[in-house]
Amino acid sequence: MSAKDPFQILADELTLIRKDMDRLQRTSLDKDEAQALHQIVAEAVADMRKATRETPQALQSALKADRDRMAQKATESATEAAERALGEIRAQLSQERQRLTQAAGEARREAWRYFGGFWVWLAAMLATGVILGLVIAYGMETAKSAFSVDDLVRYNCGRSWFGGQVVEQENGSSFCAFWLIRPDQ
Repeated sequence: MSAKDPFQILADELTLIRKDMDRLQRTSLDKDEAQALHQIVAEAVADMRKATRETPQALQSALKADRDRMAQKATESATEAAERALGEIRAQLSQERQRLTQAAGEARREAWRYFGGFWVWLAAMLATGVILGLVIAYGMETAKSAFSVDDLVRYNCGRSWFGGQVVEQENGSSFCAFWLIRPDQ
C-alpha cells in the first residue's frame, strides 16, 4: 500500500472543512425562518400579556415571574447549546488546521528533498557562475585577438620587424604578403 501524496491529503482536508461549513449553514436559521420564529414568539408574548390582564393581580405577578424565569432559562439553554455547537466546531477546525499544517510541512519537506536542497542549489549556482565567467573571458580574448591581428596587419605590414611586404596590384588594390623562406639577395 503506497502512502498518500501530501497534496492529496491537503485536498482531502479542504473537502472535509467545506462539508463541515455546509452542515453548519444548514443548521442555522435564514432570515425568513428567523422572522417567522420572531412572529411566533411575539404572538405568544402578546397572548401571555392578554391573559395576565384578565387574571387577578397576585396571579399576574406569579405569571410574570414565571414568564421571566422561562425566558431566562430558554435564553440560557439556547446560549449553552450554541456554545457547545461552536466549541465542537472550533475543536474540529483546530484539528483540521493542525492536519493542514502537518500536510503543508510534509509537502514543503518533500519538495525540498525533490529539488535537492540548499547545497545542490548553491553548487549549481556556483558552477553556472564559473561557466559564464569562462565563456565571457574566452569571448573577450577572442574579440581582442581578432581586432589586434587585423590592426597588426593593416598598420605594420611594411615594417622590417613584422616581416611582411606590401604588394601593389595593377587594379590599385594592395595586400600584405609574408615570405616563408626569403630569397637571398
